[in-house]
Amino acid sequence: MPELLGFAFMQRALLAALLVGVTAPVVGTYLVQRRLALIGDGIGHVALAGVAIGVLTGTTPVLSALVLAVLAASAIELIRTYGQTSADVALAVLFYGGIAAGVVLFSRSTSGAASLAGYLFGAITTTTGADLAVFVALGVGVVAVTWVLRPRLFAVANDEEYARATGMRVTGYNILLSSLTAVTVVMSMRVVGLLLISALMIVPNATAQILARSFAGTVRWAVAVGVACSVGGVWASYYLATPSGGTIVLLAIGVFVASAVVRSLLDRLRRAPAILVHDDHEHSPDCGHERVEHEGHVDYLHDGERHRQHERHYHLHDPDSERRDQAGRGGRG
Repeated sequence: MPELLGFAFMQRALLAALLVGVTAPVVGTYLVQRRLALIGDGIGHVALAGVAIGVLTGTTPVLSALVLAVLAASAIELIRTYGQTSADVALAVLFYGGIAAGVVLFSRSTSGAASLAGYLFGAITTTTGADLAVFVALGVGVVAVTWVLRPRLFAVANDEEYARATGMRVTGYNILLSSLTAVTVVMSMRVVGLLLISALMIVPNATAQILARSFAGTVRWAVAVGVACSVGGVWASYYLATPSGGTIVLLAIGVFVASAVVRSLLDRLRRAPAILVHDDHEHSPDCGHERVEHEGHVDYLHDGERHRQHERHYHLHDPDSERRDQAGRGGRG
């Protein structure tokens, strides 16, 4: 790690990864809640056209992509709310039109395919100081807005119809969330790429849903996983000489799979019947001792004695122990 921090471009890369690791999962939490998990992909397609416009006109690609992505995000919500045609069809036309326009415009630029690949799949080491300043401003803005408006954003994302019935301006909040998504996509394109950013919005949240028990806990876990995978992915990509975007996403998917497996194993252990012990012997249906049905429970014949289950152990079955058990259960009731 000290070797990494000795290079200015890696310092910028790690800081950009940290910003994206915080911002993308925060916005993604509300997208997952609204079942719009893949909207980031669509906005990324449109943002590519904005990048191409910036490259061709000699302006800052980040700013041109931001303007076009926010406009597209607003159009998406208006189409979903007021569109007369199928929303899916209209959105598909918008998304594919965006990436097609981006590819065509990039073909007219002198930078060619190399620049296009960098925006599609990420090129974090090319992040400039000016880019980083814009990313910091955008990231702080996104986190601040989501923090201040979190109760309203959650209400709209959780039950849009109920929120509308209470008088909330649902369409406005939806447009705001889509715009925040557009901002996140644009600030993340250097880190993970326009085609992979949606994964960083969704996968940490999928992991958080496995680990957390509340919406607030989900946000905290998602941010923790997002930061760990973003920074860890940049660190790993440096030493493995792999693309940062793909490395970050694969790391996030690995954490998700590991969390799902561990959670499944823990759930199985909790559901597994306890193996009860008498002295140094474990009683179970396969222990070899004769089972005796008695008044709604099972005793085991062990060395000529009947052993009766009592909580997490067995003891001799006799009237005194029955009375003690009944008294104990009565006291606990």
